[in-house]
Amino acid sequence: MPGFAVIDLETTGLNPHTHDRVVELAIVHVDEFGNTAETWETLINPARDLGPQHVHGIRSADILDAPAFADVVGDVIELLQGRVLVAHNASFDSRFLYSEFERSGVPLWQQPNWLCTMQLARQCIPGSGRSLADCCAAYDIELVGAHRACVDAVATAQLLSAYMGAIEREFWYSHIDAALDFTWPLAPTVGGTRAWKPRPEYSTESTAASFLERITLKLPEHAGPAEHTDYLALLDRALLDRHLSVHETNALVDLAETLGISRTTVVALHAEYFDALTAVAWADGVLTDAELADLAAVADLLDIPTDRIADAMAPRITEAPSTQGIGDFTLSPGDLVVLTGEMRRPREQIEADLAARGFVPWSGVTKKVKLLVAADPDSLSGKAKKARDYGIPVVSEDALGRLLGV
Repeated sequence: MPGFAVIDLETTGLNPHTHDRVVELAIVHVDEFGNTAETWETLINPARDLGPQHVHGIRSADILDAPAFADVVGDVIELLQGRVLVAHNASFDSRFLYSEFERSGVPLWQQPNWLCTMQLARQCIPGSGRSLADCCAAYDIELVGAHRACVDAVATAQLLSAYMGAIEREFWYSHIDAALDFTWPLAPTVGGTRAWKPRPEYSTESTAASFLERITLKLPEHAGPAEHTDYLALLDRALLDRHLSVHETNALVDLAETLGISRTTVVALHAEYFDALTAVAWADGVLTDAELADLAAVADLLDIPTDRIADAMAPRITEAPSTQGIGDFTLSPGDLVVLTGEMRRPREQIEADLAARGFVPWSGVTKKVKLLVAADPDSLSGKAKKARDYGIPVVSEDALGRLLGV
């Protein structure tokens, strides 16, 4: 049926001609009378870091198994075929869309016409602001959860419908006729397609419960103390920032399977790790509020039983933990530290804090680097990928603050 395809994109940045990419796509069909029909949305894996995550709110963990744009380009062409393309700030969305088409092997030698609800605001609501929120407010259109592609696309579709009542029908029909005459290229048939993956309503933190079921129940088990130590060492590195990223949980599962450690033993090792951290916290005979909060955070991540947590809080006199290497990661003067992604604080400030404490901010990841600090610990940046290959801990900005005591 003829009509409109309203498009909204979330991106890693502002320039598709450098290395910025689409990370979320939504398409809403609107018929020739302004009625909203179906809506499609998906996250897009850009195979790089996600840029200003505080703006679009997408986590790297959410896009790890999302399709690349090339995986859905055939579906996108089908959804746009014969329809007028519409966006709020169409200049921005069209440049990114064309760039993704070209990267996917589908260059548009001829480009379709777009309608821009931001530009049409001058005619339909003169004097209003140009942002989507301002334009929607003029028509009492609800916009809750902006900077989510589906939310913005649905609001833009409603805005388009409102405009259609303010501009003569001939204007819209002329654009519909042009869209019906436009010929889209065929998508490549090489390679498979992947299902669209909408953004989850709620993002949950990974805990032991989310990966334990993936570890095999083995009977009998042949792993011994050496394998247990290897697992505990990886667990200690994974919990350095008191956060379990998807990459870290995958690594723990893979190591347990490789070493032949059963699910039951992994649960016991988690309890052993918690006990060791408890011993470290009580080593001076005092459990501070900060140490108590730290133990609670680890207990939550490892799903430690409540009775064991209660025992950990009871006053005690303890010796050094029996499990060596637990909780003893430290940065020493001269250590190289690399940053990746868009942090909340300016990178120059973070690097100045590192240098003031004798650490060396470094630009690239080599085997000599001690720590990688990522805006998102599941980052897909080249630096993060190389750090994981080298076994270098990847931690969040908050974790760096704790290590530096700021």
